[in-house]
Amino acid sequence: MTVTAAQVKELRDMTGAGMMDAKKALVETGGNIQDAIDWLRKKGMAKAEKKAGRVAAEGAVVAKTAGNKAAMVEVNSETDFAAKNDKFQAFSQAVLDIVLNTGITDLDELKAQSMGNQTVGEAQTELVATIGENIGVRRASFVEEAAGTVGAYIHMGGKIGVLAGFSGAGQDDVAKQVAMHIAASNPQFLNRDAIDQDVLAREEKVYTERAEASGKPAQVIEKIVQGQLNKFCEEICLVDQAFVMDTDRKVGEVVDGEITTFTRFGLGEGVEKKEEDFAAEVAATMAG
Repeated sequence: MTVTAAQVKELRDMTGAGMMDAKKALVETGGNIQDAIDWLRKKGMAKAEKKAGRVAAEGAVVAKTAGNKAAMVEVNSETDFAAKNDKFQAFSQAVLDIVLNTGITDLDELKAQSMGNQTVGEAQTELVATIGENIGVRRASFVEEAAGTVGAYIHMGGKIGVLAGFSGAGQDDVAKQVAMHIAASNPQFLNRDAIDQDVLAREEKVYTERAEASGKPAQVIEKIVQGQLNKFCEEICLVDQAFVMDTDRKVGEVVDGEITTFTRFGLGEGVEKKEEDFAAEVAATMAG
């Protein structure tokens, strides 16, 4: 049957379901609005979209390795309590397996992937309706080293996750240790070549102006600035950092070959969390 845009809008307004879900519900129920509402409720889609605007900065980061491949996914929820839900954890692991098996990290493409008899996006919508919170796959990472080694590490039960790739083979123990180092030290770049030149220029300007204020000769200032730039690079570049498990060596010195890549997810980083005024919330509830 033909479903009109007005019918879809009416159903969306009543349920908060997505446009395509609303259209499908109407098609499946012959255009009967009440039957379509029941259809959406059974599928767990009603009111799911209305939760999508709420801030979700909790959840979990999950990671897994398989041979020379590794994957990591951050799935967010509104509360830490929801992240402990068995269905939330099962969903997170299922998405992680898809990333590990396919290498897909684009979120739109990932949501279109099959998860049993539904897509990832459909499963997410159903989970929102079931748990009652805004839940979403925020980001994913994948690394593969055909002739090397991969490492993964999850810290604090999913608060921090790390993936890393290494050119040398057979380094499982070292890979895990370096991943732990990344979790603890949070390097910003792999090496000096990877540092944004604008970042270096800004730091050099600060160091130069500070040194010039001391009145020292130009040649001395140049050495001071270079020394401070070197120290800055050692602090933010992974390969130049002192290895947390052996501070006498740099991270780049503990691996066989090279560290080729790394990714670090901090749960909810960059998400602007809403400041809750509990007293005002209670007052508003009572007034209503």
